[in-house]
Amino acid sequence: MDKKKNIIFIDSNVFIIDLRYTHDANFNTNKAFLNFIGKSGNGVTSIINLLEVCGILSFNLNSRQLQELFYYLPEKFRVDILPSHSQDIQFPSSTIKDIMELLKRKSSLGDAVIAHLVNSSLTERALFISWDSAHFKDLLIMKALTPEEFMKRQK
Repeated sequence: MDKKKNIIFIDSNVFIIDLRYTHDANFNTNKAFLNFIGKSGNGVTSIINLLEVCGILSFNLNSRQLQELFYYLPEKFRVDILPSHSQDIQFPSSTIKDIMELLKRKSSLGDAVIAHLVNSSLTERALFISWDSAHFKDLLIMKALTPEEFMKRQK
């Protein structure tokens, strides 16, 4: 990843729309965003998001397909994985106090865990992209946008 470019963190729902919901009203915008990220090479997601995508799709995949998805997703979308793309790393940890501080801001547990990892791994110069960007606006040190908002900024 080019350190001179702003890092763009991508939430799970962006990948899910591309992989499963091809008839979604946001599919074309979502695809344009992912194509932009693939060309720019500055996309990143977390191991937690990768596991979330695998979990959502696990109901329709066999064991081999699920394993392939785990390794294939970062390559397909040209994204890096925070903190690492290995099944041998420790699950990213947070203290209960860290998570409780985010929950006090009206967050789901999953969003709080992602927000804590992102805040502790990236700077305020990064962008957080999610179709649920409103859920993250008060949780992150960086700006949260939808893929549609991001693409409008690129024009």
